[in-house]
Amino acid sequence: MRKRLVAIQAEVERRVPGTERCIAYKMPAFRRGRVFIYFAAFKGHIGVYPPVREPADLVARLEPYRGPKGNLSFPHREDLPLDLIGEVAEELARQYGR
Repeated sequence: MRKRLVAIQAEVERRVPGTERCIAYKMPAFRRGRVFIYFAAFKGHIGVYPPVREPADLVARLEPYRGPKGNLSFPHREDLPLDLIGEVAEELARQYGR
C-alpha cells in the first residue's frame, strides 16, 4: 500500500508544480494556496478526494472508480491508473488551488 501512496505523491508533484505536501482530514494531501487533493489507503482500496465534477470527458473516464458521493476508489487488486490520477490532480488544482 505504501508504494501506491508514494506513487500518487510523485505523480501529483510531477503534474502540479509548486504544490506542498500537507495533511488534511488526517490524510496525505497537497495544497497550492489551499488543499486541492487528499488521498488515503484503506483495507481494500485507495480513496482520492474531493470529487471531480468537470470536465465531462474526465468525469466519464472516472466512472468505474466513482463511489456514491463521487469520490474515487482504486481497488488494491487492480493496477493503479497513475496517469488518470495525475489528470485528476491537475483538474482539482485548477478548480481549488490558488
